[in-house]
Amino acid sequence: MQALHAFFTTLNGIVWGVPMIVLILGTGLYLQIRLGFMPLRNIGRGFRMIWASRAPGAAKDGEITPYAALMTALSATVGTGNIAGVATAIAVGGPGALFWMWMTAFVGMATKYAEVLLAVQYREVDDKGEHAGGPMFAIKNGLGKHWRWLGTAFAIFGGLAGFGIGNMVQSNSIAAAIQTTFGVAPWITGVVLTVLTGAVILGGIRRIGSVAEKLVPFMCILYIACVLFILVVFWERIPAALSLIFTHAFTPVAAGGGFLGATVMMALQKGVSRGIFSNEAGLGTAGIAQAAGTTKNAVFSGLIGMMGTFIDTIVVCSMTGLAIVVTGVWNSGDSGVVLSTRAFEAGMPGIGGYALTLSLTLFAFTTILGWAYYGEKCWQYLLGTKTEKPYRILWTLAVFPGAVASLDFPWLVADTLNALMAIPNLLSLLLLTPVIVQLTREYFATEAVAVK
Repeated sequence: MQALHAFFTTLNGIVWGVPMIVLILGTGLYLQIRLGFMPLRNIGRGFRMIWASRAPGAAKDGEITPYAALMTALSATVGTGNIAGVATAIAVGGPGALFWMWMTAFVGMATKYAEVLLAVQYREVDDKGEHAGGPMFAIKNGLGKHWRWLGTAFAIFGGLAGFGIGNMVQSNSIAAAIQTTFGVAPWITGVVLTVLTGAVILGGIRRIGSVAEKLVPFMCILYIACVLFILVVFWERIPAALSLIFTHAFTPVAAGGGFLGATVMMALQKGVSRGIFSNEAGLGTAGIAQAAGTTKNAVFSGLIGMMGTFIDTIVVCSMTGLAIVVTGVWNSGDSGVVLSTRAFEAGMPGIGGYALTLSLTLFAFTTILGWAYYGEKCWQYLLGTKTEKPYRILWTLAVFPGAVASLDFPWLVADTLNALMAIPNLLSLLLLTPVIVQLTREYFATEAVAVK
């Protein structure tokens, strides 16, 4: 067992190391350049399209609205990484890590756009009449049979990783937070979470999308409102906090207080890795959800899908990072959820811990729902739609042991598999870049003609 643990520890260091970061950032930057930075130039358009896509419209070739599909994707990405992940990045890399997190998001918007575009362009209709898409289908239908093994690899990595990173780790985080804040035994939390999870996912993507489009906006607005309150309390420190973030992105941070000091490379590596972990740009998961959305055009879906990266990182992660820096707790020596809790308590004495626990619970629960759909489509790709009900039951039952067990090793394995998902996805994006560029040009050319 020790040898196996050591193997995955080494492998995890490789797959989440500098080469992977270079591959993910390099792919995103390459796509931005090939697209003429179109994703960055269309952020405003993206928000307008999100609002307009709430109604089903004329397009009927999907199970849920594009808005519900985006909320489903966000339900999986806006999770513990937005609270614990950001705090860890700052605790290890200093305030400058937040700057590199932003850069990851701006580059990652092109990656997310391309992932969703290909997922919708190459999606299929299964034998139950539902749409299925994602990197595995983009590889199979876009690259041909000689590359099919790459799609199979993605589905295996995603199907296994989901039970850890998207299920048991999330229920464990919820149970630990509720026990610490309210003194509720983990087994009670586990039972409640199991019932709630089953009630949602047993209804499939339509029920997941219905819950996500109501719960995700609520939890994001609640969290942002709490942080805005903290920023108002410490408004005089905001300029200094922003100065720290930009300065320490390019200069080392000296040791002080409980902070051990950080190099620029540490800030860059932690900011990028935690940013990727949070918004999942490069992992290919968002396309699985967006492929279920009604749409007339893959580019349309891509423009909506790319906004998930902006909302997750530029909005939600920034809120956490700013709260930690303006309150001055970033150099306390704490990390993860503890550091975020200190920031909330500093800005909202007496209730900050409760507010953070509620946010963490909602974030993690919606992640369980979003990843349930990702994993389901991976296993259906591998074994067919006959896996649907057994998978949903197994996913629901996995929530309880996640809440009550120690997950050090399962977390390590799942985190490693999660990173391995990026390799098949990024290769397919690079190989299919001509298709991405062509479809994008055709869409905007047609739009320009329509305007005339």
